Amino acid sequence: MKKISRWLAASLLGLLAACTGGSDPVAQWEQAPSGSYAADLTEDGRVAVVSTVDRGVLVWDLPQNKVRYQWQHKKDTANDVFLVRISASGTHAVTAGRNDFVIWDLETGKAVGYYSQEESSIRDIAISSYGRYVLIGRSDGKVEHVDLKTGRRLEFLGHTEKINSVDLSPNGRYALTGGNDYAAYLWDTQSGQVIWRFNHGSRVSKVALDPKGRYAFTADSKSKANIWSLKDGKLLSQLKIPARQLIFSAVRFANDGKWLITGSPARRLQLWDVLTGQQLKAWQVSARNKLRPSGGVIYSVALQDDNRIITASSSGLAEAWSVQ
Repeated sequence: MKKISRWLAASLLGLLAACTGGSDPVAQWEQAPSGSYAADLTEDGRVAVVSTVDRGVLVWDLPQNKVRYQWQHKKDTANDVFLVRISASGTHAVTAGRNDFVIWDLETGKAVGYYSQEESSIRDIAISSYGRYVLIGRSDGKVEHVDLKTGRRLEFLGHTEKINSVDLSPNGRYALTGGNDYAAYLWDTQSGQVIWRFNHGSRVSKVALDPKGRYAFTADSKSKANIWSLKDGKLLSQLKIPARQLIFSAVRFANDGKWLITGSPARRLQLWDVLTGQQLKAWQVSARNKLRPSGGVIYSVALQDDNRIITASSSGLAEAWSVQ
């Protein structure tokens, strides 16, 4: 019995080791020594937009390790930006507070426009390629799609409770939204018509779209994380989560839709196989012990040069992790 137990323990340790990446990052950039409220990375992982605790919003060039721009919503006021999103094209970004948002041109560093949202507070936000469309998820359960060029606004009323997460296709045509009503919807932003409804057993906490329109990711508050085929609306795979509970704070499809990269509020970075839902590798991003709290919420993830994952977290650090 002892020999069998030892063999089983060794096998489990070997399996765990196979699924775990190197314990240390291969590169690290300090972007916000006092920590950050929000961050996002371009799809290629080369530019980060970081809402810092004490320096406003910084745009970082990671390969050169330098700040390109420093932004503020309002002069002479504390930074209240808690959402940052970069367009799939990498040309524009949106930064949002509870009741306002600003569109920025990442090439020039200048603000394209300032917008106020007074009806209800902003829960999540997304931006299309080249910054024409914005999708706003609100605490009153409404989702608003705005064409910033024409001023057209469309309200989606399919949800019955507050919105937790939204995503927008690069061309702005399709929206994915999830809320406290246990449902996620894929819908057409031109007509407001529902294309697919994805049901969960608890509140939907995170959603994400494959930028090429093949898949949707939806996760709830009880560790159900699903990948759906957008061709027929059917379940493609379910993440095989090796934990009792896992909440997602960052999600991105990568490697031409073969991989899903996720980050959690508890420093957990994971790489998944999209077709099977199997975990391929996992890491723990670095914590900053001098900060309170000392953990690290992963705000954004990206695949750089096909061989390393970049993370941006509340610790104020961007880090690189080898996929090999």
